[in-house]
Amino acid sequence: MISVGIMRRHLKSVTTFIFRTAILVLVFFLFQIPGSTASAQDNVNLVPASDSAFAKEHKQKKAESFNPGDMIMEHVVDNHEWHILEIGHFELTVPLPVILYYDGKLYTFCSSRFHNEEHAYQGFSLPEAGPDKGKIVRTSAIPAGPKVYDFSITKTVLAIMISALLMLLIFISIARAYANNRNKAPKGIQSMLEPLIIFIRDDIAKSSIGEKKYEKYMPYLLTIFFFIFLNNILGLIPIFPGGANVTGNIAVTMVMAVFTFILTTVNGNMHYWVDIVNTPGVPWWLKLPLPLMPIVEIIGIITKPFVLMVRLFANITAGHIIALGFISLIFIFGAMNAALGYGVSVVSVAFMIFMNLLELLVAFIQAYVFTLLSALYFGLATIEPEHH
Repeated sequence: MISVGIMRRHLKSVTTFIFRTAILVLVFFLFQIPGSTASAQDNVNLVPASDSAFAKEHKQKKAESFNPGDMIMEHVVDNHEWHILEIGHFELTVPLPVILYYDGKLYTFCSSRFHNEEHAYQGFSLPEAGPDKGKIVRTSAIPAGPKVYDFSITKTVLAIMISALLMLLIFISIARAYANNRNKAPKGIQSMLEPLIIFIRDDIAKSSIGEKKYEKYMPYLLTIFFFIFLNNILGLIPIFPGGANVTGNIAVTMVMAVFTFILTTVNGNMHYWVDIVNTPGVPWWLKLPLPLMPIVEIIGIITKPFVLMVRLFANITAGHIIALGFISLIFIFGAMNAALGYGVSVVSVAFMIFMNLLELLVAFIQAYVFTLLSALYFGLATIEPEHH
């Protein structure tokens, strides 16, 4: 069985930070941050389409011709509100906290404040189109001034917090089960996840890093694997709290790739750096007078995390786009002819179900590949020279 100490060290490294962050977010939702000009009625947007000018505008836009590109991008990119349900003219949308720092002042309010004809509030606007679409900027009526620093809780950020809380609940319960039931057969969720944990330990960490050094990297490898895997699964579920495209956000994959790069760089031993400067088995004329091979090796150090970032982002985003593309075909052909739309819907739904089943496999494969490559980079950076 997996060591209890490894599980506890893994949990200690993330429990305190995530727990405190979750409490702060919960307090914000319930009471708002002091100094905010938003009221409690902004916490949930439950407005029929006929009750506000913004809703009427939204209804008018929906009545226009269907644009598959806008629909797909709306679901793939980040957002300042979480759309949960729509039945006829009734919509259930949860506005998310907007936290802005501008010109030495902190502005906090709910994103529902932008639901007006100008899409603006307190001198800030959330453009519906143009190069700044989806970004909070100063309104054009106000002269150019300091930069707007946006620390808002967007859909992706909230989804990350939810997945982090789920991971804490799951792994804390598993760690307690290991501590309370030593030398006993695992039960429940413990029995379901233990094979995955052992798989990461034996087939990824030990084989890539080595039995002497693998334990040092186990907390990170376990965290990164289950974080990617859980968010990939939640992204396939269209019901709240699922549906967020977390691992399809290049900013999220970039941060994870940077963590791998930092750990690889910091833990690289002397042999690792010497091989970069003086690559073994390479003719001297590729090293002197122009250091061609060292330059290539240094570029390789940068491209490794870049490949990690792009691979995960591209695969997850492509899966969402393909599935939404099949749904778009129903409305495109339905606009031509109602009967044709019904006929295409059968094929589109069948292909979408097939894609979702395929995405379940991709969800595991992408988490496995990211974790495996990270472990390989750690192993290459800490390998000891052979002595003959």
